[in-house]
Amino acid sequence: MEQRAREMLADATAFLREIVAIPSPSGGEERVARRIQGKMSELGFAEARLDAFGSVVGRVGAGPRVLLYDAHIDTVGVGDPDAWPHDPFAGKHEDGWIWGRGAADNKGGLVSILYGAALAKDALPPELSLLVVGSAMEEDCDGIAYKTLLDEEGLAPEAVVLSECTGLRVYRGHRGRMEMTATTRGVSCHASAPERGENAIYAMARLVGEIEALNGRLAGDPFLGKGSIAVTRIENAGASLNAVPDRCTITLDRRLTAGETRASALAEVREAARAAGVEAEVDVLVHEARGWTGKPVRMEKYYPTWTLPAEHPAVGAALGAAREALGREPELGCWTFSTNGVVTAGLAGIPTLGFGPAEEAYTHSVADRVSEEHLLRAILFYALYPEHYARAVNAP
Repeated sequence: MEQRAREMLADATAFLREIVAIPSPSGGEERVARRIQGKMSELGFAEARLDAFGSVVGRVGAGPRVLLYDAHIDTVGVGDPDAWPHDPFAGKHEDGWIWGRGAADNKGGLVSILYGAALAKDALPPELSLLVVGSAMEEDCDGIAYKTLLDEEGLAPEAVVLSECTGLRVYRGHRGRMEMTATTRGVSCHASAPERGENAIYAMARLVGEIEALNGRLAGDPFLGKGSIAVTRIENAGASLNAVPDRCTITLDRRLTAGETRASALAEVREAARAAGVEAEVDVLVHEARGWTGKPVRMEKYYPTWTLPAEHPAVGAALGAAREALGREPELGCWTFSTNGVVTAGLAGIPTLGFGPAEEAYTHSVADRVSEEHLLRAILFYALYPEHYARAVNAP
């Protein structure tokens, strides 16, 4: 099978360069989605379609038991174009590396699952079907594509494999996260006589100090690491630049480790406000948007922590497939960042794990890149995984 994967590599590399050259911001994925749909047909998929939200869904095999491979097809922006050592949309290919926005996160993974599924289709265990999903809008709202696929379409895979960057390691979970706001209110007055009012920013400053202290007290976990909280934005409302503001709002990024929940995280911020001696309204943000198809979506920005036990058959199958694909003993770990697993595993309870090309450190950076060797090994992993999975779950 490795020889067949090597024979695919040149075409896979060319296709990755092609889709890196297509900008695909969250909500603007139409061009890349349609091109991926076409590639699925070219590779002999039994089905290749677009769902109502704009994700691409392909299928190989016809068995009643479903495995799902996921890669998100949207990317973050490029930031300052002058900071890039090359055109982020040129699909640069040099010295065995493919460079550009999305090469690592997550179009390299998308190419891996596409070509891996194409390689697997002729030897797929008869009881299995394999769904390959290029999911939309992950960068703006983790997992939101699966609100359509799982909740509305009723897809029910028995296991999910995410192709987010793992550096060819097998990952079995990550911390959850929340996006929250805290708002303090005051009394506006003319800034020439601030004693006549109550400055909402001064109240917020005391709360920010308590939140900084809270970060140092948060729990840790031997596998997932420590929880964290950070102020990421501050905004105020005032009548003018010479008026004392009567409202101030901060946005908080909260990373949740094992045992931490929506309720516990909200309670901690409210307790921080009490410790600061201020009244604050604390809320969870809600993501509301439209897919490129025009479909409206809405999701609270609470993304639960999740892990898959190391002894789960799906993990054993991944380790076996990785061992065969890499020719060495694979490493086991977890992501630092968040993925679509917050919905597939965290909310839907579907066994979920990850294996992908490229290192996490390349994501969201001007170093966004993936090597041909990683593509080859990931393609091979995805081709081998169904057989390993079938053996693992059927073992006595």
